[in-house]
Amino acid sequence: MRNSINRSQPSSVRFGLTKTGFVLFPVLVFLLPFQVFSKSIQVCSDCEYQTLKTAIDAAQAFDSIMVEKGHYQEFNLVIDKPLTLLGENFPIIDANGKGSIFLITETRSVEISGFALVNVKPSFLEDLAAVKVMNSPHCIINNNQIINTCYGIYLSHSDSCLIEKNNLKAYGKRESSSGNGIHLWYSNSATIQFNQVSGHRDGIYFEFVENSMIQKNYCHDQIRYGLHFMFSHGCSYIENHFQNNGAGVAVMYSKNINMIKNQFADNWSQISHGVLLKDITDSKIMQNIFRRNTIAIYAEGCSRNEILQNEFRENGWGLKILGNCEENNILQNNFFSNTFEVVTNSSRNKNVFNENYWSNYNGYDLNRDGYGDVPHSPITLYSYMIEEVPSSIILLRSLFIDLLNMAEKMTPVITPESYKDDKPKMNPHTW
Repeated sequence: MRNSINRSQPSSVRFGLTKTGFVLFPVLVFLLPFQVFSKSIQVCSDCEYQTLKTAIDAAQAFDSIMVEKGHYQEFNLVIDKPLTLLGENFPIIDANGKGSIFLITETRSVEISGFALVNVKPSFLEDLAAVKVMNSPHCIINNNQIINTCYGIYLSHSDSCLIEKNNLKAYGKRESSSGNGIHLWYSNSATIQFNQVSGHRDGIYFEFVENSMIQKNYCHDQIRYGLHFMFSHGCSYIENHFQNNGAGVAVMYSKNINMIKNQFADNWSQISHGVLLKDITDSKIMQNIFRRNTIAIYAEGCSRNEILQNEFRENGWGLKILGNCEENNILQNNFFSNTFEVVTNSSRNKNVFNENYWSNYNGYDLNRDGYGDVPHSPITLYSYMIEEVPSSIILLRSLFIDLLNMAEKMTPVITPESYKDDKPKMNPHTW
């Protein structure tokens, strides 16, 4: 039986147009021409287009450019319209030290994927990069090999970009002549994930960046910091791995930061930190692993932070917290075999230590509730002495220091009494 039209119904219903249809219809009308008329341009040695520059110049907005495997010696390729550039089997784009490679400027929605971008040399006049994005939101840079470049990926005033699955490797020797692997400047709501970065000045660098997600990146062997950010609020750093960086990780002048389930390892030098926290407020540092760093966490001018459920293992200093830190909660952490568990430069303490596990704790648990019956003081007289006389480190692990610490523990007169954990855990926490 044929369907009949009920003319008493509104026309929108009769012709199958719902409220949702009314909303989507103009969107589809807007997008349809781009889908229908966008074209794909091929670049190869015997194609009509043999260079990226001629292909980019010939392309219209929303076109795709497919680049076949080969060695292309090109630089300063300006992209000022929405395009998709895809490399097949990682074609090499070689700047030969003459400039940047891709310059995306004053546009949006550009994707660059599947290229080997090489040989961008340092310049003392401008920040040269393999991919430089200026005033262009919603760009995607993924799955590229970026080798021997000053800056790898550089974003400026470009919001909502995705940077993922890139391998960035540089061979910098000095801070002054090196750039950063992934560099963001005034670029909000970015997602940076699954990248591997090595050999730059800083692996990932943020300045004036907000509401961004950085997850599952591996930053190692940088000249300075694996991660370095300043004046960047509301960002989350989750499950990243920072290892063997010259000075560790630096987090400065920011608030509402989440650092969760990261690993900070083997950052050894006279000034190296797992994490350096300077003027950080209202943030959460949770379930991270700090292993074999000179100083696991160095905190200066920090307030109202939660340092919760972290593991501090085999570091020189577990936690170095200066006297200008206030209202921080250090709770339920595990401290294993650190040379010094906690160090400070002040006799006053305005922070809370509670329910932490300390491997150096020698107390007892008569009521067997899992917590020690006597408080634990994580600051020893010797650690206090080192802050006053650094050269006394030469006495480390001597019998004299053991006797000194024992005497101070029995009759404390110098170490700050306020630094204590009233409820030390007898066994390590498990999360």
